This record gives sequence, C-alpha cells and structure tokens, in this order.
Amino acid sequence: MSDQLPERVESENDVTVRYWAAARAAAGLETEVVSATSLAQLLDEIDRRHRDRDRFRDVIGSCSVLVGEVPVGSRDPADVVLRAGDRVEFLPPFAGGA
Repeated sequence: MSDQLPERVESENDVTVRYWAAARAAAGLETEVVSATSLAQLLDEIDRRHRDRDRFRDVIGSCSVLVGEVPVGSRDPADVVLRAGDRVEFLPPFAGGA
C-alpha cells in the first residue's frame, strides 16, 4: 500500500459555466465549473452557490442559454443533457440573448 495521496480527480460531469454582461455582474465572476448531468441540475447548483447575490436569480431567469453553440430555447431544463466538458453560457437580452 502506498502512503501517497491520490491526485485530485475532477468530476466526470464537470461543465464550464460562462456568464456574460449582467449575468457576470450578478454572479460576481466570469466562469465557474459545475458538476451536472442536466441543465436542471446545473441551474439548481448555481442558484445554491449564488443565492446570497442580489438579483442573481432574476438575471439568470432572463438569460438565453447556450450549451456549446446550441440555444436551449424553451426546452425543459431537465431534458437538456450535459456532458463532461460542455460549455454552458448565460446571455442576458442586451448581450445577444433573447
């Protein structure tokens, strides 16, 4: 048995979240990594992480969402599958969102 600690293993469900314009201001950061297999899980996690930020929920709720370069549109977030390495972007209306 080795006394060495294992290397930190990233989650196999990690996706990168990128916030634009007002979404960036509301989140207080440009990007973050979230472990999620659906958009619904991701939304729950970022809401939990940023619940103490004024306006975060309202701003995110007004954003268009892209997974990669594909708009999510009106699809149910529970039906939007995320894969490791995906990029999810939140675009407020004045930053190119709907």
